[in-house]
Amino acid sequence: MGIIAGFVIIYSGKSLSQDLTAKEIVAKADQKNRGETSQGTMSMKIVRPSWERTIEMKSWSKSDDFFLVYITAPAKEKGQVFLKRENEMWNWVPSIDRMIKIPPSMMMQSWMGSDFTNDDLMQQSSIVKDYDHELLGVDTVREKDCYKIKLTPKPEAPVVWGKIITWITRDGFNNWKNEYYDEDMELINIENAYELKDFGDRTLPSRMVIEPVDEPGNKTVLIFDDMIFNKPIDDDFFTQQNMKQVR
Repeated sequence: MGIIAGFVIIYSGKSLSQDLTAKEIVAKADQKNRGETSQGTMSMKIVRPSWERTIEMKSWSKSDDFFLVYITAPAKEKGQVFLKRENEMWNWVPSIDRMIKIPPSMMMQSWMGSDFTNDDLMQQSSIVKDYDHELLGVDTVREKDCYKIKLTPKPEAPVVWGKIITWITRDGFNNWKNEYYDEDMELINIENAYELKDFGDRTLPSRMVIEPVDEPGNKTVLIFDDMIFNKPIDDDFFTQQNMKQVR
């Protein structure tokens, strides 16, 4: 993908005719994707060269601080719950009647055997607060004009990636592509968004595909079936006690 010829980047100023900084572009996309609250149903297909499996789930979120996922299928994992509450993350496993705390050191670990990390799915870090943002230019990705932005972790920020390159559509502020690099600046995962769909008052990608660059044939597909935004959710919903009751 080449940078559009003739585009001049002014790093210390505003970006294009939208008059937005790189950070403001990322914040608009993040807020659109999250809302004040969100809740919905989704499925995740894990694809490997010799097998596939699908996990179905419900999710609820509120601001950057609260996130809860309830696994509805397959039967073996049904009832498992994952909770992020501020800076802590927990996993309730009903089959062994055990509450497991997930430490920060495990944020890079695979979530449910997928190509997503715990951090990716549970939104442990904030792409707005925990990173510095630099506008690299404008790029065309799958026929959409996008802002190309580099996210560099702030010193001491609780993040798992060495940097992220993100492409955000100029028309709609949708996160259209991400590249995730480790601390050695090696490219680890590429994520692409597809199939724009109306979810109430907003249009968002309904299918996300993440592929590890060093494992050909491996990918994980996350499909958003239904999403509701900005419906009030009490903070008390996101508790360890509710993890054992939510359905």
